[in-house]
Amino acid sequence: MEVVGRRSFGWPTMAVLLTCALLVMLPEVYSVRYIVGSRMGWTSNVNYTNWAKDKHFYNGDWLYFVYDRNQASVLELNKTNYENCITDHPLHNYTTGAGRDVVPLNVTKTYYFASSGGLCYGGMKVAIHVEKAPPPPKAAPVRSGSTNVLTSFTGQILIPALFATSAVWNAFLLLW
Repeated sequence: MEVVGRRSFGWPTMAVLLTCALLVMLPEVYSVRYIVGSRMGWTSNVNYTNWAKDKHFYNGDWLYFVYDRNQASVLELNKTNYENCITDHPLHNYTTGAGRDVVPLNVTKTYYFASSGGLCYGGMKVAIHVEKAPPPPKAAPVRSGSTNVLTSFTGQILIPALFATSAVWNAFLLLW
């Protein structure tokens, strides 16, 4: 009996697909995903000003808010409403209802986030200043003499590919 309609992908096809995926993901490898509040998450009684003060947030980074979905929310406010904990008219409501909200930092500015329901007064607010991404590091000067092909392959292909693969894997795990 012959099986009709079954198609298998050979290793060349898979290699091309993986290469394309890696090339698409390479720019994203340089962005950082911050869990707001680290281990504490997005909750009251955390000083988010202290949490954010030693971090550099760049255009292209992400904020990941983890919180009790029955109590908190993630609202972007203007500066005045942030300072006064007025959450009635947010610029943007990132609350999805799952308690796991991702906010892309895709504009160079200061973002003001707070939770509604009076939780802002309990400290559930954070200001995030987003800077323009720094220029990529300059390549080291090439030493005179022969180039080691293995070192060149490892530094220019293998290591970025591993970072891209881990970024894809991390994104896959977050979706499940």
